Amino acid sequence: MGRWEPNARGRLATAALELYSERGYEQTTVVEIARRAGLTERTFFRHYADKREVLFAGAGDVQEVYVRAVAGALKSSAPIDALAVGLDAVSEMFADHRDFVRSRQVVIMANPELQERDLIKLASISAALAATLRRHGVTEPAASLAAEAGVAVFKVGFERWIAADDEQEMSQLMRDSLDELKAVTAGG
Repeated sequence: MGRWEPNARGRLATAALELYSERGYEQTTVVEIARRAGLTERTFFRHYADKREVLFAGAGDVQEVYVRAVAGALKSSAPIDALAVGLDAVSEMFADHRDFVRSRQVVIMANPELQERDLIKLASISAALAATLRRHGVTEPAASLAAEAGVAVFKVGFERWIAADDEQEMSQLMRDSLDELKAVTAGG
């Protein structure tokens, strides 16, 4: 029986993304996702609160990794350099998931509700980064500005990574985007 196979969460995520891509997010139901994964609706709700969360389930992990890496780097680095360490750490999380992330982003960009959820996720990351910077002695408005810049660099680097035809590393695109920001702010 399919439902007794391992990795129910992963199977649900794959099934959901396939259905969202084939039929559209709005037209896909939880029952259809569970059926495609060979599972029950009840199993779906053990793993995800709703069909939207299938696309955003890792957002908390991204935030945690980013914030933890920045906090660790702040002990010996300037805030902007600590953000670069955080971007490297986040990049590692995505390294082997490019195709899934690309498909996921297509679904998000086709739906205003999902775009809004994506923006909320980024705002949450920014707030957490700003709080971390403040805890490590960075004053306002520098903490908020640096956090927003870190999220902007993440967003631009992420978009460049999923759009790239070649296999450029996400971490390099993040670093390139951060270098561009530094050049702009330095007047170059």
